[in-house]
Amino acid sequence: MQFKHPEILYFLFLLVIPIVVHLFQLRRFQKQYFTNVKFLKELSMQTRKSSVIKKWLLLFTRLLLLTCLIIAFAQPFFKAAGDANKGNEMVILLDNSFSMQAKGSKGELLKRAVQDILESTPDDKTFSVITNTSAYWDTDSRSVQKELQNIKYTDIPFRPDFLLTKVQAKNPSAGRDIVIITDAVNLRPEDISSLSPDSPVYFITPEAENKVNVSVDSVYIAQVLDNFYEINVTLQAYGEVDNEIPIALYNGKNLTAKTVVNFSDTKQTAAFTIPKADFHGYVSIDDKSLVYDNTYFFSISNPEKLNVTAIGEAAQNDFLKRIYTEDEFNFTASELRTLDYNALEKQDAIILNELQEIPQSLVTTLKSFYEKGGNIVIIPAKEATAQNLNSFTTGIAGITYSGPVNTKKQITKIAFSHPLYQSTFEKRTDNFQYPETNSGFTISNGAAVLSYADGSPFLASATNKLGNIYAFAAPLNNNNSNFRNSPLIVPTLYNMAQNNSRTGINAVTIGKGESLLLDAVLSKDEVVTVRNETTDFIPMQQVLSNKVKLSFGDYPEESGNYAIYKGDEKLKDISFNHARTESNLNQQNSRILNDFTNTDSVATVYNDIQSERTANELWKWFIIATLIFLLLELLIQKFVK
Repeated sequence: MQFKHPEILYFLFLLVIPIVVHLFQLRRFQKQYFTNVKFLKELSMQTRKSSVIKKWLLLFTRLLLLTCLIIAFAQPFFKAAGDANKGNEMVILLDNSFSMQAKGSKGELLKRAVQDILESTPDDKTFSVITNTSAYWDTDSRSVQKELQNIKYTDIPFRPDFLLTKVQAKNPSAGRDIVIITDAVNLRPEDISSLSPDSPVYFITPEAENKVNVSVDSVYIAQVLDNFYEINVTLQAYGEVDNEIPIALYNGKNLTAKTVVNFSDTKQTAAFTIPKADFHGYVSIDDKSLVYDNTYFFSISNPEKLNVTAIGEAAQNDFLKRIYTEDEFNFTASELRTLDYNALEKQDAIILNELQEIPQSLVTTLKSFYEKGGNIVIIPAKEATAQNLNSFTTGIAGITYSGPVNTKKQITKIAFSHPLYQSTFEKRTDNFQYPETNSGFTISNGAAVLSYADGSPFLASATNKLGNIYAFAAPLNNNNSNFRNSPLIVPTLYNMAQNNSRTGINAVTIGKGESLLLDAVLSKDEVVTVRNETTDFIPMQQVLSNKVKLSFGDYPEESGNYAIYKGDEKLKDISFNHARTESNLNQQNSRILNDFTNTDSVATVYNDIQSERTANELWKWFIIATLIFLLLELLIQKFVK
């Protein structure tokens, strides 16, 4: 037991006064002898005994009364269990990821959490709020009300450990009460590894009422016709979807097409046919769960002819002319001795077609070409050496040749999920005509696109996110292989020449570190900007001779259709979408929070803190005891003779 005013306990010396008074009243009687009245003498003895008992009772009562009164004024108390944390600052970690868009029993989870903070926090209470994207330090409910009510959702995942590092850096020595508000979707054990169950950490975990969600996962060109594109829209369902989902296609603000999708499986595809022209719009669905993944923005640029050069013997290049036709490609074939090196940087794809040796001057040129976003296809010659091939491939792509291998092999495996074949096959098949090779090399360290029956790659690839390198393991001439006669030859080589910055769909995923190579010539102080009707930003850019490499990082903050401008000149349409990492509401991982204090509201947190840190004051009980002893004294005075 402790005292707020221990100095008052010195007044306990006043207890001497009733003792002195009592001793004075108990002084010995003098004997006085009278006549023989025995009865009166016995009566006097009994009266004297009763008087002594009464005085002792009164003494103890008064002593206890005075003691309780003095102790009451000293204000005794028992120390609170959480007294060590009494000076802690309040820190609230608020999850504003897209999964908090889901609706709970009282509305959207994030908006309800903000309302709870503003309503439950006393006006004079100072606290800090840290979200995935912003921080509001040492504020109060009135000052931060507008900012919290206007918090935007983000695709940045909620990582408590990272946010607490920011808090710790601001004031390392301060004690803290930590309140974490999150739906725990995609929360990992390592995200809370620095939290101690013994420290004051409170988790509020709101939960969505409806966890069934449908998202627009991707859009791609399934088929290119003479005058039309056939595009496929992939929808992903999380949970069982019983009703039809309407899906609409917009070019700008104009509705182009509309259909419905029934979910017999978790992933469904809707097909649309659009004119073969510039397209700058989006697809949209309507479901009753998350909103952010209901729209997918994309742009298609009017197709330009691609520049493809094949370097090799004239007879070996003839079959390529039938693949790279004049309506889609500017195809040139050149022998090594007549090669124009200056023309190579203007190409989209370069094919090294069975060169017996790759000279060092060409290796240097090809490395620069690849770094600037070009595609390179390597078809080795039978007479080539692994050492010469590796002088190019190992240095920039990591692909390694070894051998040669003079064994007949069948090509039996296709990597259907590889980007080269992403829009080639409508369905997977294992029953196709197996091409074969008589001799070749062994490839390692590349991503297998086509493989032999023994699992070794026949075609491997590598990428720097701008350009691609494709390496065959064997020559493709008819004396060594029948691959030229296979149905795979056309889509394989056709897709190898595609340059994503000039053809196909432009849809960048925000925060994935994607880059874009743009045909543009900039002066020394010029920059390109990305903008739409509401916002603009300047991406990171690197000038590469007649091209510009754009890197977008975590920008823009909002998905949508944008355009790239050089001053007032529009260079290219481009679209941005948020990653669909928050779409699966069934990935709630709240079980990892069982070791911490879980509560249902901010108000409950404040009540618990107040209860734990309020001392148990005892002065009122001593006042009650004082009154009891006072009453007891009156009763003794009245009833004890």
